[in-house]
Amino acid sequence: MVLLAAAVCTKGGKAIVSRQFVEMTRTRVEGLLAAFPKLMGLGKQHTFVETESVRYVYQPLEKLYMVLITTKNSNILEDLETLRLFSRVIPEYCRVLEEAEISDHCFDLIFAFDEIVALGYRENVNLAQIRTFTEMDSHEEKVFRAVRETQEREAKAEMRRKAKELQQVRRDAERSGKKIPAYGGFGSAGMSSMSSGSIMTDNIIEPEKPKMAPASIRPSGPSKALKLGARGKEVDNFVDQLKSEGETIMSNTGKKLSLASNVLPPPVNMESVHLRIEEKISLTCGRDGGLQNMEVLGIITLRVADDKVGRIRLMVNNNGSKGVQLQTHPNVDKKLFTSDSVIGLKNPEKSFPLNTDVGVLKWRLQSTDDALIPLTINCWPSESATGCDVNIEYELQEESLELNDVVITIPTPSGVGPPTVGDVDGEYKHDSRRNILEWCLPVIDASNKSGSLEFSIAGQPNDFFPIHVSFVSKRSYCDIQVAKVAHVEGLAPVKFSEETSFLVDKYEIL
Repeated sequence: MVLLAAAVCTKGGKAIVSRQFVEMTRTRVEGLLAAFPKLMGLGKQHTFVETESVRYVYQPLEKLYMVLITTKNSNILEDLETLRLFSRVIPEYCRVLEEAEISDHCFDLIFAFDEIVALGYRENVNLAQIRTFTEMDSHEEKVFRAVRETQEREAKAEMRRKAKELQQVRRDAERSGKKIPAYGGFGSAGMSSMSSGSIMTDNIIEPEKPKMAPASIRPSGPSKALKLGARGKEVDNFVDQLKSEGETIMSNTGKKLSLASNVLPPPVNMESVHLRIEEKISLTCGRDGGLQNMEVLGIITLRVADDKVGRIRLMVNNNGSKGVQLQTHPNVDKKLFTSDSVIGLKNPEKSFPLNTDVGVLKWRLQSTDDALIPLTINCWPSESATGCDVNIEYELQEESLELNDVVITIPTPSGVGPPTVGDVDGEYKHDSRRNILEWCLPVIDASNKSGSLEFSIAGQPNDFFPIHVSFVSKRSYCDIQVAKVAHVEGLAPVKFSEETSFLVDKYEIL
């Protein structure tokens, strides 16, 4: 098969969108499309027409035509199959099949056309894969966004710290009766001209809500501390804006590795020593079985809020037998951890940083062993006279886990209406806009380790892949826990709080 061009044109032969897959001039393409309506016979049902040099394979789309221009020696059956895929792609991007709507989404259609045909030859792709390719979901972009948000958060914390320091200097100067030092650099003439009354006003308002200090009570020439407080508010707004942009995402907040703070709420009572154990899984399976790749990344993050408990050590229990690779922070005593599974600083005289999240231990598990899949998904689409009968089953292989808010997302064909659902464990909802069926289960644990969903819909077996799975869990998959926290001297136990989260980065069945 050699496909010369694919176009959407009016019934008069005017090209709205045309994509050429071989070297062709615009004049030649417009001439071929202008001649196309004249070649069709009236009152007859056509699927293709031919000239001496090319073949037109077409399908009506209300007031428009989807036309493929091929060579005469191409396989007509492959041409018709390709035409059907082209015709199904257009409603994915255009709500109505009208000339204006096609023009508005012309570039989206061209990008999709390029995924179907390359250099005149059909690619082995289905509608779900085309949708995935054109969305261009990037893991690197998610990492970049997470790092950028972390940097913004650190800048905000630094600004608040500087503001408190300058506020303390102002208080000390007021108590001693000295003139308040001036701080330039922000277009300010300094604070020496401020009266004691105005200073007292700032001292009353700012400690309670530094960011809420109203500008109307400040005299001209605001201080550097006030400027920093205002900038902190701007950073807050900017961070909130970034969060709202990434649905994505997906709610990319939290600490470098995980999205746990958005998905799982932190403990109500956080002690002076707080530990967060976070894991993310990235898994890809084949539709016929077989684990293609699985990677689990984990981290233990320590936060110390009181300098009295800054010099501590963590006793770690690694109860897993999955072959996890462990890596400690460069400032952690590696020999002590290797011999006794104890996390402590190389210099025991030093303390852990205060009010800062510090990653002290990371681990990684990568495998292609089917036995390590936490939740297996089997999809069995069977063609019938009316379309496809689809049976999907899940099974929890890691019975020690409790998975919450499980959503299994199955793509469905577009333009064929909602599926007819038979037996189902849990709940389901069909999103006609996104052409997906979401199978929702609040909890999967050892008590309901397996379940199934059956539905019927017009389509082909390839239309129901790839399947995506998402869930959260408060239990560690690799079973790495902190058993005890103790002081460096005397090993007296220290009270600590802990939160554990196991999340999905990517979980798909291709």
